[in-house]
Amino acid sequence: MNTLEAGWQNDGYRNGCYNLLCSGFVQTNSEIALGAAIDPISTYNGQQYDINLLIWKDPNSKDWWLKVGSSLVGYWPASLFADLREHATLIEFGGEVYNSQFPGLNTSTQMGSGHFPDEGFGKASYIRNVEVVDGKNVLNPVSNVNLFAEKPNCYDVTSAFTHDWGNHIYFGGPGKNPKCP
Repeated sequence: MNTLEAGWQNDGYRNGCYNLLCSGFVQTNSEIALGAAIDPISTYNGQQYDINLLIWKDPNSKDWWLKVGSSLVGYWPASLFADLREHATLIEFGGEVYNSQFPGLNTSTQMGSGHFPDEGFGKASYIRNVEVVDGKNVLNPVSNVNLFAEKPNCYDVTSAFTHDWGNHIYFGGPGKNPKCP
């Protein structure tokens, strides 16, 4: 299975091939340093900052492009993929935590701010204005959002819709806690 991922991470992602550590992604713009720290960062119950990400497939070259803010950063060549040659079959938004030392066991690694989504803006992590690029290369608001949290007592997700933020989700959690032993 092929995947494309973009976003913010706080653990150095030591499993898999990320940033420019492995061949594949072709960076065409040096304005964005892949793997570098993002600054400024949001603070709990304080100032919140967004990063705008867009991944789409060029209908002519069939390459998958990455845009951060207003900057085209680069692309994943179509030749890298078997599963993504024509289109994506699944699109997911949210967070993930992986425990490489003790697979299958709960970890105290937090997701996002480390707070559950029901705390809302300024406290939980969020993704807003969730859109998907269709086969005609047009952005469309996501509809029929399906929420999934593998261990909701450790990490959870909620969704909402507002005029300003469109479809959006709050997600995260502390990991290991009294309800998530």
